Amino acid sequence: DEDDRLVVPALAAWGVRAEPAVWDDPTVDWTAFDLVVIRSTWDYIDRRDDFLAWAGSVPNLANGVDVLRWNTDKRYLCELAEAGVPVVPTEWLDPGDEVALPSDGEYVIKPAISAGSRDTGRFDLADPTQRELAVRHAQDLLHRGATAMVQPYLDAIDSVGETALLFMAGQFSHAVRKASLLTGPDTAVEGLFRAEKITPRQASTAELETAEAAVAAVPAMPAHDLLYARVDLIPDADGRPVLLELELAEPSLFLGHDDRAASRFAAAIGTHLDRVLKTG
Repeated sequence: DEDDRLVVPALAAWGVRAEPAVWDDPTVDWTAFDLVVIRSTWDYIDRRDDFLAWAGSVPNLANGVDVLRWNTDKRYLCELAEAGVPVVPTEWLDPGDEVALPSDGEYVIKPAISAGSRDTGRFDLADPTQRELAVRHAQDLLHRGATAMVQPYLDAIDSVGETALLFMAGQFSHAVRKASLLTGPDTAVEGLFRAEKITPRQASTAELETAEAAVAAVPAMPAHDLLYARVDLIPDADGRPVLLELELAEPSLFLGHDDRAASRFAAAIGTHLDRVLKTG
């Protein structure tokens, strides 16, 4: 990805040579690398089992397979909520469940294993046409064996947007504003993700505290051992930040939106690599 290319010259200053490779390329010898850093593997959602099997076979992978297994299914939100992290309220529909939706209000329906806002729609459940589309969308997800998520649409995203806070080796790096993407019922996405409008943002104290709590609550790995993390927050009706997603698998890091972000990421990789080399 173009954004990730910004870290390559920064890594060179650490004496690290970065080489891109595709995760499902059978000709790649993953043991030849001192460290493998997952970045834009955005096609994994259609082959999650294959992806996790590959990740489990790769030595010195960051973030590692235990983190990927936990984080690539959005049911991790349940664990974070139990740990006290404020999370967007979510109802879960599993295959075989009857689709019962609220009587009114705007809701987002999406699969629990997804990326890039694919198969994601915003529905006004008081509108008969959109309600029918919402039920059909949820049923389609369940029929293909997916778990469906039903979340209230938080209006603040239209005015305030999402705040994405980026962490590297457990330390806050920078934040960006992500504009609203969902304008209505699910429509086909051309490619692997919906295009986003991103601008730099100064995170508030409340956002930082919420994001740090989310990263600290990850059960699969201590925060300082996570090479990277992205925490996506939206204000609730009272203006308090709530967690939409915690991205530990393959999030865009928006390195181009902060002058020092690429250097911070290179430093995190360099430190991680030094630790790997010392432990053999």
